[in-house]
Amino acid sequence: MELLRGILKAAVDGGASDIHIKVGAPVIVRINRQLIAVDAPSPTTAWLDNVVEKMVPSHAKKRLEEDREVDFSYFEQGIGRFRTNIFQQRGSFALAMRYVKTQVPSFEELGLLPIIKEIAKAPRGIVLVAGTTGCGKSTTLAAMIEHINASFKKHIITLEDPIEFVFDDNQSVIEQREIGLDSASFEQGLKHVLRQDPDIIMVGEMRDSISFQAAMSAADTGHLVLSTLHTQNAAQSIGRILDFFRPEEREQIRRQLAATLRAVICQRMVGTISGGVTPALEILINTPTVRKMLEENRLEKIGAAIETARDDGMQTFNQAMYDLVKERKISEKEALTKASNPQALEMMFKGIFLDEGRRILS
Repeated sequence: MELLRGILKAAVDGGASDIHIKVGAPVIVRINRQLIAVDAPSPTTAWLDNVVEKMVPSHAKKRLEEDREVDFSYFEQGIGRFRTNIFQQRGSFALAMRYVKTQVPSFEELGLLPIIKEIAKAPRGIVLVAGTTGCGKSTTLAAMIEHINASFKKHIITLEDPIEFVFDDNQSVIEQREIGLDSASFEQGLKHVLRQDPDIIMVGEMRDSISFQAAMSAADTGHLVLSTLHTQNAAQSIGRILDFFRPEEREQIRRQLAATLRAVICQRMVGTISGGVTPALEILINTPTVRKMLEENRLEKIGAAIETARDDGMQTFNQAMYDLVKERKISEKEALTKASNPQALEMMFKGIFLDEGRRILS
């Protein structure tokens, strides 16, 4: 385990976000989104088997044996906490480890907009942080929890698989429950969480109809529910939620969603001129206009509603990219690479603003 400790320490000291270990190949770390080989011995099958045996917590060993892969949180004293996935490839174990910073970054450090603080203050409803894998959803969610913790007296319960950021009680009281260790499943945890007197429930990820139905029930009874979703943009998130349910259920679910949704924050990480990364945010807020669209099943117009409602705090990815370029944080080339509609964004840079959203809505 000393070699593993050395690898983890070197990775953290070097600013790595992820560590990849597999048999017969160099150890790889990701620094500023680039994969870099580490000067360390290539792992052998015997060494990696020994590491897996010692690092997998007892509650996760049965799952690893049955599924041949498992997620858990691994803590190395003096170095930090890692979100760890063990899986098999070519018949041998491999590790993917993500370093979880002990201190939750502030809104300002993360480059989040002030409107996210306002969304976090919502007394009830569902708030979703959406995006692809690795776009920083968990970190944004943690920043929202920490903001609430520092500002309001709330009882917060989290259901996570695994626990990533560890929160200390400040103004709020926080209990963190890890799936597999503290609760058998998300379904089981959500079934009982309302009996534990929460004000705010944070669910690590919305995965199925059962978890989302439970979230809507909690929001219906006056709780704030925070969670993540794997989608490409904010408008697409509505369709993704409805896809959890059978066709005959979707009419009712859509109307429930219209009543309980508070906001969807979708983010993409973009490279900055200074060499780092910053989030570009697409924001959907459930204004009366959006709510009516949900109720009337006019989902195809939600993107246009986002585009035309900047005064309400909403914005599209194109608008976010345009602002980041004008603030000299990212280059035009990077913005065009990550934009939802590169042609429209290029016209914006030339001073041509097509009022496409208002045309669609009319």
